[in-house]
Amino acid sequence: MSKEDDNKAIVGRWFTDFWGKTCNLDIVDELAAPEMLLHYSLHEPRRGRDDIKAFMTDFRAAFPDLNFWGAADLIAEGDYVVGRWEGGGTHTGPAFGDFLVGSLPAATGRKMRFTGTTVLRLKDGKIVEEIGLDDGVTALQQLGLIRVA
Repeated sequence: MSKEDDNKAIVGRWFTDFWGKTCNLDIVDELAAPEMLLHYSLHEPRRGRDDIKAFMTDFRAAFPDLNFWGAADLIAEGDYVVGRWEGGGTHTGPAFGDFLVGSLPAATGRKMRFTGTTVLRLKDGKIVEEIGLDDGVTALQQLGLIRVA
């Protein structure tokens, strides 16, 4: 297999085991570099395995049915893998204050569903950074955190 194929296999496992319907946080220690950067527009950037695990633990507590899945084949070139995805969840858990524009009180019952594109950089078989551009405006509108003018 080529380096690109290896990288796509790693990212495929990451998307399934970290972002998928059931999250296995052990995957963070296995596939993430110790100082990995995780950055999406809805949240503050996260750095390091412990910070990334804490983020996902809180996100999934607030949105127990959280799930993201691929919307197209992964594309790889050198150290980079690009993936398109869609997903979301229902806020039935505790209050959630991780969004940059505001917080949700506990169990609003609001649903979010949105799409995005993510670029991941790998080095020596580990994910060094995951930077995503998501349709956060749609998610924030659905959650009632921003209004359409």
